Amino acid sequence: MPYTPPIPQHPGLTRLTDIDLRTIVPYIHWTFFFAAWRITGRFEGIETACDCASCRMGWLMKLPENERPKAEEALKLFQDAQELLRNYAGDGSLRVNASVGIYPCRSVADDIVLEHDGGEVLLPTLRQQTPSNDGYCYALSDFISPLSDYVGVFVTSVTGAEEAAALFEKDDDIYRSILVKTLADRLAEASAEWLHYKVRKEIWGYSPDEAEDVKSMFKCAYRGIRPAVGYPSLPDQSVIFELGKVIDFEQTGVTLTENGAMYPNASVCGIYFAHPAAKYFNVGKIDKRQLTSYAARRGKTVEEMKKWLAANLE
Repeated sequence: MPYTPPIPQHPGLTRLTDIDLRTIVPYIHWTFFFAAWRITGRFEGIETACDCASCRMGWLMKLPENERPKAEEALKLFQDAQELLRNYAGDGSLRVNASVGIYPCRSVADDIVLEHDGGEVLLPTLRQQTPSNDGYCYALSDFISPLSDYVGVFVTSVTGAEEAAALFEKDDDIYRSILVKTLADRLAEASAEWLHYKVRKEIWGYSPDEAEDVKSMFKCAYRGIRPAVGYPSLPDQSVIFELGKVIDFEQTGVTLTENGAMYPNASVCGIYFAHPAAKYFNVGKIDKRQLTSYAARRGKTVEEMKKWLAANLE
């Protein structure tokens, strides 16, 4: 997939600390917030139903009658979340931090070789064995030039949610304890959405004229992708330890468990690809031959990799 790699406006590592919560809130995808509470539905325009009774009733009356009970439940949850957000934006209890690094790299077969601090970090990728709808079996390395390119690494994190939840639990307010945790999860995802936009427009700068259209962003209507660690196109959670070599999670307030889980839980980590043809895909099942090759490239035994890729094994 030949193309001209975009040169980043701000190469290397960029750290963003104490990002204004009010900047991130518009990027929350509320549909997934409601889904976490097992309330299904899109609830379009719910943000227009402010605290007054007439606005709430006006919004509900626009919906089919059979959808109103569920919508009313969603509205109550939404307004409680908004109240928490207003409080936390004022007192700084929840803090949003992010780091992004844009580094030179190249692809070597199914590997991405990232240049960092005078050395190289190898990021092996997995290739689909069942073709996508276009008939091609993708690996993330396909979106990196074999000659010279750039790749991004990012992490976003929301700190303070565990402490806030503990205070609610101390007062036996389990509802708000769960509410602040689910809200923090959505803020972490929202900050990843906001950061990706900032990367495309400013930090990497390969889409400087892109409009700030959040609804279009939710539909991935932009150039590039940001697969997160553990997601279908990047299923090997242990890759997070390689990414940690170039981004230093602790400087963003994130620590890793031995299983590669991030703390705080409301954290997102992944890789940026700027190739105009880059797309999300599901690696799916891999056979023993690819597992053996991947383990060798990761410098691990086959048995070690079986633990990390159990869900992808035939």
